[in-house]
Amino acid sequence: MANETDQTIDSLDPRISRAHLSGGNHNDVDGLIHFQTYEVFHQSKRGAQHKHVGIVHAPNADMALLYAKEQYARREQTANIWVAPSSCISATEYADDDIFTTAPEKLYRNPASYKVMDRIQAFKERGMKSTDEI
Repeated sequence: MANETDQTIDSLDPRISRAHLSGGNHNDVDGLIHFQTYEVFHQSKRGAQHKHVGIVHAPNADMALLYAKEQYARREQTANIWVAPSSCISATEYADDDIFTTAPEKLYRNPASYKVMDRIQAFKERGMKSTDEI
């Protein structure tokens, strides 16, 4: 919705109202045949990790944030949203899966290879015996 008197864009989103965007200026999208694709990352609460939730198509990053908010933050609790142009994401090829194999002689890097639970249990049992003697 735009006011006819001052040509600013009124929105239910307070960030749009604070931005004082003027209506009718479409220079950002002139010449674009297709909008750019943005990857959307959602954070459910402060301190939690961001998780990839999908994509949006938008003319710029600001609009991508608004589209992401509307599409991915309406139905669940949201603390933060990130958008990143899909063209900026680098990924490995599925054919290169051999780079993820671990050499068998490097088991020390995997914490599951350390068997300490029996030692912890023995320590706890020794502690219980010493308190029973007192």
